[in-house]
Amino acid sequence: MNSNLFLLFFIAAGSFFLPDACAQPLSKKQGFTRQDSLRGSIGPERAWWDVLRYEVAVTPDFDTKSIKGKTTIEYKVLPDQRTDYMQIDLQQPLELDSLFYDDKLYISYPARPHYREGNVWHIPLPKAQTGSVHSITMVYHGEPVAARRPPWDGGWIWQKDEKGRPWMSVACQGLGASSWFPCKDHQSDEPDNGASLSVTVPDPMVAVGNGQLRGKTSVNGTSTYTWEVQNPINSYNIIPYIGYYVNFTEGFEGEKGRLNCSYWVLDYNLEKARSQFKQATMTLKAMEHWFGPFPWYEDDFKLVEAPHLGMEHQSAVAYGNRYLNGYLGADLSGTGVGKKWDFIIVHEVGHEWFGNNITTKDIADMWIHEGFTSYSETLFTEYHFGKADAEKYVQGIRKNISNDIPVIGPYGVNQEGSGDMYYKGANLLHTIRQIIGDDEKFRQILRGLNKDFYHQTVSSKQVEAYISRQSGIDLSKVFDQYLRTSEIPVLELQAGGAYRWTNCVEGFNMPVRTVDGKWLKPTTEFRKLPDGLMGKDIEPDPNFYIEVRKGSKTVLKS
Repeated sequence: MNSNLFLLFFIAAGSFFLPDACAQPLSKKQGFTRQDSLRGSIGPERAWWDVLRYEVAVTPDFDTKSIKGKTTIEYKVLPDQRTDYMQIDLQQPLELDSLFYDDKLYISYPARPHYREGNVWHIPLPKAQTGSVHSITMVYHGEPVAARRPPWDGGWIWQKDEKGRPWMSVACQGLGASSWFPCKDHQSDEPDNGASLSVTVPDPMVAVGNGQLRGKTSVNGTSTYTWEVQNPINSYNIIPYIGYYVNFTEGFEGEKGRLNCSYWVLDYNLEKARSQFKQATMTLKAMEHWFGPFPWYEDDFKLVEAPHLGMEHQSAVAYGNRYLNGYLGADLSGTGVGKKWDFIIVHEVGHEWFGNNITTKDIADMWIHEGFTSYSETLFTEYHFGKADAEKYVQGIRKNISNDIPVIGPYGVNQEGSGDMYYKGANLLHTIRQIIGDDEKFRQILRGLNKDFYHQTVSSKQVEAYISRQSGIDLSKVFDQYLRTSEIPVLELQAGGAYRWTNCVEGFNMPVRTVDGKWLKPTTEFRKLPDGLMGKDIEPDPNFYIEVRKGSKTVLKS
């Protein structure tokens, strides 16, 4: 879960909904600052080093809403080191106390020329040989940004459970992991050798993290839980959950063998979870069918009850949907189909493939995370409830599309595009599936993406080119239309039998199927309908996300 989430409201049976919990809201800026560029781009102080591993240790204090911690970054020196400085991201008001270079005390703060610029620390380090491996360890403390409305407004979460006991976590996609630990806060660089997370909490609280539990040590009324992921992981996905948790487990027989599934819930919700979390393996089964093997068998799979709605934290998915089907009990599609399953389980688990396995280098391309994962809801529905319900669902979520700004945002400034990346992204993929016209071929493309870009960071252009190449169809104009403009193409049909595309990019020539299975091949120039369709009332298949205009009036919105 993450995504550029803003509040969307709609009236349906007297209720409202929030869009899915996959990211923090980033305001649509008209101009960008140096801080935006430092955060969102790979400048010279980031370009010369590659993160190999994070080791994060943190001790939160619920009463003072503060943390103290220590983070070690192991890194490899890349060619062409043009500067002595390393950019480390640590957001205000957190402060660095000391820094160790290759396990030796290197600096105690405050000091110069190691200086702070907003949320960035510029740290000069000795130049090293290309390919050599080194580490820096940073000790820090402070009051991290507190989440006011998680997960949309991110930060450290200081809440209490229904029994009045402390309950803590973090949700920081968009805001960034540097809101609570020092790191290279950019999606393009994931630690090749994984990460560990050690959390020290008062007994009898429990701390849950990503991956597998490597150990628990107790001293003086506190316990330190150490969790580890073996695989690459994006920094915003490294998350602690701290509360009065109990645990139950099961196995899932998947495409790569037995996957250990572990569920961590507040003690008083155990029986609810045993019932509702049966959907977890249902979801894994459907997603493996469409996308290929779960990407993190070595790190296990977990659902963890969270003090917010939900997020896609890798191998430790956050769950807060109140043990209800739908989205907090509502159906985002307005069709009834969305209440057949738990939205947060299906959507956030879908992110294990798109968002976690395949991660965008720049958040401007976040539709790769959210469009594919929103479409995974449709694919889950099709797998378990049939194609008719799936098509009803994906067409139903179109009413949530605003077409305000392009889905792809500006690059290099840590800025997403439109929140339409969810529902419009899903309908773009559903439309492309119709163009390809072969469901099995489409499924193999989805599986191929997860195989060929396994554990990688990518750009939208890479994914677009892959789908075009594997389908054998040049879809470049389709992607440009739906991702880089805010316009929906209009199929104009004239009474005399002429037809064309309007409201579209130059050269747009997407084919369209009619409800009776006939194909039209419109371009931006008027063409005559095929002889067999002349004089007939043409109705495009509603599985294509387009508008239709007959004469001068739009009469159908597919």
